[in-house]
Amino acid sequence: MTVTSLRPRPEPAEVARVTSTAAELLEVLWGRASTAPASASQLRVLLILEHHEGINLRTLADSLASTPPSTSRLCDRLQAAGFVERVVSAVDRREVRLQLSSRGRAFLADLRIRREQALRAVLDQMPAAKRVALLQGLEAFCDAAAAQIHHDSDDVPASDTRTA
Repeated sequence: MTVTSLRPRPEPAEVARVTSTAAELLEVLWGRASTAPASASQLRVLLILEHHEGINLRTLADSLASTPPSTSRLCDRLQAAGFVERVVSAVDRREVRLQLSSRGRAFLADLRIRREQALRAVLDQMPAAKRVALLQGLEAFCDAAAAQIHHDSDDVPASDTRTA
């Protein structure tokens, strides 16, 4: 399936369209690879906690663009499944920190293995030169996205550190 014509300097809108299509196809591939007992929202929580170990409920809610009560219910389900632990802060007993449990970490590791296997099956069908070009493009995309996310987070004021 060719989603774009080859032009020396594709416009950002065209690249965004093709990237969006690729992301949708990744979702399909990852969905096939998943035996996940977690919903998409729960998976987002696990991934956020993996990268921001020990954040509080309010910060997690802000990251999800959700309310603290909704986020708390989401965490309740993840805690009941054994994926998340709540730990009282040593500094402020009113604050509860969230962290992945060992089961949550194992779940994410297994999910990544299954996803990578699904991706490898597709990448094996691509010519080597196209894989190199894809890798270079994805590395540049990751660098630009990380810089944008970092820049955006610098513009956001720090939220209250206590839980709601």
